[in-house]
Amino acid sequence: MTRMAMVIDLDACIGCHTCTTACKQENNVGLGSFCNKVLEIGPVGRFPDLEMYYLPVLCQQCDDPSCVSVCPTGASHKRKDGIVLVNHARCIGCQYCVMACPYGVRSYNHASGLIEKCTLCAHRADPQEQPACVMTCAAQARLLGDLDDPESPVSQAIRAAGSNAYHLEDVGNHPCVVYLLRNQTWRGI
Repeated sequence: MTRMAMVIDLDACIGCHTCTTACKQENNVGLGSFCNKVLEIGPVGRFPDLEMYYLPVLCQQCDDPSCVSVCPTGASHKRKDGIVLVNHARCIGCQYCVMACPYGVRSYNHASGLIEKCTLCAHRADPQEQPACVMTCAAQARLLGDLDDPESPVSQAIRAAGSNAYHLEDVGNHPCVVYLLRNQTWRGI
């Protein structure tokens, strides 16, 4: 079985927003909409010893996606490899999936009347080709791979990180994006 997942190293991310730009260009994401965004966290600490970090946020490709279960037309669906997609031919723009997503990573495109979200660039012809955000990451902070393959880059990175591998809060959906954070200063924010 294949279960696609992304690993993002928060210690490596420099907040350049290249991933956001590459995603918008690759997927023709509408003005004001984002499938991939970077939140700025901080500054943290006491002056003059301040730090900032960046939190890239995208579809968490949940094992049990609530966005899929609320879709009245079946437009929101999950592929066998775990990637959660929206079939625009079936989407009626009701926004139930936007409201159901606990991570706030779906958006309504007012121009098209459809829902947009991260697809991990599933449209690319070569299944081995990486998503635009991974390919353009200047800090090489992102990896994509199969969680069920112990030899995949994501499995190896998670294993190496040990207790420093995190998910956004799991609200019963079991997110498949894993964040690595080793810097002790940022914990507890």
